[in-house]
Amino acid sequence: MVRINEMGQGTSTGLVQSGGASWAPAAGQRHPGPCQNFEQVTESSCHSLKMLSLKLPRLFRIDQVPQVFHEQGILFGYRHPQSSATACVLSLFQMTNETLNIWTHLLPFWFFTWRFVTALYMTDIWNDSYSWPLFVYMGTSCVYPLVSSCAHTFNSMSKNARHICYFLDYGAVNLFSLGSAIAYSAYSIPNVMVNTTFHDYYVPLAVLNTIISTGLSCYSRFLEIQKPGLCKMLRVLAFAYPYTWDSLPIFYRLFLLSGDGAQNEAALYHQKHTAMTLLASFFYSAHLPERLAPGRFDYIGHSHQLFHVCVILATHLQMEAIVLDKTLRREWLLANSRPLSFPQIAGAVLLCLIFSLSNIIYFSAALYRIPEPELHKKET
Repeated sequence: MVRINEMGQGTSTGLVQSGGASWAPAAGQRHPGPCQNFEQVTESSCHSLKMLSLKLPRLFRIDQVPQVFHEQGILFGYRHPQSSATACVLSLFQMTNETLNIWTHLLPFWFFTWRFVTALYMTDIWNDSYSWPLFVYMGTSCVYPLVSSCAHTFNSMSKNARHICYFLDYGAVNLFSLGSAIAYSAYSIPNVMVNTTFHDYYVPLAVLNTIISTGLSCYSRFLEIQKPGLCKMLRVLAFAYPYTWDSLPIFYRLFLLSGDGAQNEAALYHQKHTAMTLLASFFYSAHLPERLAPGRFDYIGHSHQLFHVCVILATHLQMEAIVLDKTLRREWLLANSRPLSFPQIAGAVLLCLIFSLSNIIYFSAALYRIPEPELHKKET
């Protein structure tokens, strides 16, 4: 409907709807003018742009962060030494010198979890006690990559947080070491060692090794600045001797036995696992290649990334070997070996968890008791 005003101009009293009906705004209600619409669109667009342009955390050079955060041969790509948890999570999607350290364990965590869940789904877990050691091993193989990726994600929140993150990382690695020993005891131990005194004490001593190793590796962090050489030696020793103990049955099988059912299809995987573990140890100890070309491998290709890749490949090869041993030796082992009972397995894991966590709590508390200069500053 249109009416003529006093000036002879037409003014609309309503908007025509489909079908010819008209609609008029209620009293006191105004049509949104073009300026209002523009302001609303602009505000909405700005909000969207802010969401899309979320700023990633700033990165720093080695001389801009405290010495406790320094990595040998790594000059750039350091995160803020007091990052928030949000900034740490955002750094997963930013190229820092820790990014690939995180993803090289986070992605394998999902792969090992998928294998673990698949194995659980395909097994009558309550009635198949023969498979229990395998599930313990596969569970621990999921734990250590997850804890490691979390440690590398959140280790830049503070100096003490960095140490605590790695304390937890060391505990998870030692839990995996115990899982390996349980699986080796159940499936991979040579025939000549089955039911011997060595076999009887193999898992209990593996538990003791994990407790000592966790304590020693945690203690080594207190020497990181003041005595870096001794720190590295203690930490390598802390991981090397539990691995050596766990692998004694495998070494015996591979290098001292030629028959006795030792050289089945799993032997090749055990050999590859051993070689990959030695390669991982080399990268962890040598800090190559970044030590030879500082600054060249800050983001991609430094030794800790290569160490992570080798460790994951070693775990995959080890898992294949254990699964093959479990399958191929099942009949003989069930007839001749005393399987680990549920209380034995659960007791070993619980003791490892209790004492390792006690170590971690003790050393974490010590961080706050020791004066900062003594812990973080190099002696002059």
